[in-house]
Amino acid sequence: MLKKTTEKPTSRPQKPIIKIDDVWKIYKIGDVDIYALRGLSLTINHGDFVAVMGPSGSGKSTAVNMIGCLDIPTKGRIFLDGQDISHLTESDLAQIRGKKIGFVFQQFNLIATLTALENVMLPMIFQGTPEEERKKKAKELLEKIGLGDRMHHKPSELSGGQQQRVAIARALSNDPQIILADEPTGNLDQKTGKEIIALLRQLHQNGKTIVLVTHDPDVAEYAERIEKLMDGKIVSIVKGKNHNHQHTGR
Repeated sequence: MLKKTTEKPTSRPQKPIIKIDDVWKIYKIGDVDIYALRGLSLTINHGDFVAVMGPSGSGKSTAVNMIGCLDIPTKGRIFLDGQDISHLTESDLAQIRGKKIGFVFQQFNLIATLTALENVMLPMIFQGTPEEERKKKAKELLEKIGLGDRMHHKPSELSGGQQQRVAIARALSNDPQIILADEPTGNLDQKTGKEIIALLRQLHQNGKTIVLVTHDPDVAEYAERIEKLMDGKIVSIVKGKNHNHQHTGR
C-alpha cells in the first residue's frame, strides 16, 4: 500500500488550485435552453479533500466537466492554479488536463486489450515520457497500490476493486496535483468501495488534492467537506468526518 506521511498536522496555506466563479452552462436542444449549471461557484484549495454531492439531475456531471477541464462554461470563469481556462481551445485544455489532473471513473475506463502495466503507462505516452521511465514508474505505482503481482494481467482477469486500483495508478502516472474521482465506488460492493476510499484518503494524506463526486452520503462523509449541489449550484457546505485529519498520516 502507499506509504503514509508521518508529519504533524499543519494548517495548510489557503491557496486555490481550482476556482469556479459564477459558472453557467446552457445547452441548446433545438429552440430549448437546458440549464445544467446556474451560477456555480466553488473554490478548492491545494491539499483539500472535497466531496461534491448531489442527486441525479443536479448538475454533477457538468460540474465534473468544469472541474476537470473537459468543457468550458457558457458564462462565468474557471481558474486552474491561477490560470483562467474559461476560453481555452480543446487542445490547450487537453494539455493542462494531462499534466495537472488525474481522473478516476465509475466505469474504470481501462483498455481491455492492454495489461494493467500498459494501462498505467498510457497517459505518460501522451506527455512524451521515455519508455523506460514509463515502465519503471508504472511498476512502482502498481506495487504501491498492492498490485505488483497482477501487472501483466488484463482488465478481464482482475476483480472490480483491482481494476479501480489500476485506474487510480493510471490517474497518478503523470503526478497530477488533483485527483478527480467521479463515483469511484459506484460499481463496487461496499467492502471494496471502502478500500478504494481508504486509498484516496492515503493519497490525500500524502499531499494530493482530492475531488470526490458522488451521490452517496456515506461515501461523501470521508471528505473534509461536502459541497451539496442542487439545480446547478452549490446550496450548502458541511464538514465531513475527515475535516480534522489533514495530512496527519492517520
